Amino acid sequence: MRLIINGEYKDCTATDIAGLLQELGHDEALVATALNEDFVPRAARGHTRLSENDAVEIVSPMQGG
Repeated sequence: MRLIINGEYKDCTATDIAGLLQELGHDEALVATALNEDFVPRAARGHTRLSENDAVEIVSPMQGG
């Protein structure tokens, strides 16, 4: 399936956000996610289904000053 991940098109096999994070090698506890501009809580990622051309944002907090 083709998705827009952080503004770039990528082909993925995952069918939900939890699977996508695993496929991309992200630690699920360390990122925030949004699907089509709507925040997706960590508890909902496993049953938040993905569809062709969905836009997913994956954000990692950064420390600094």
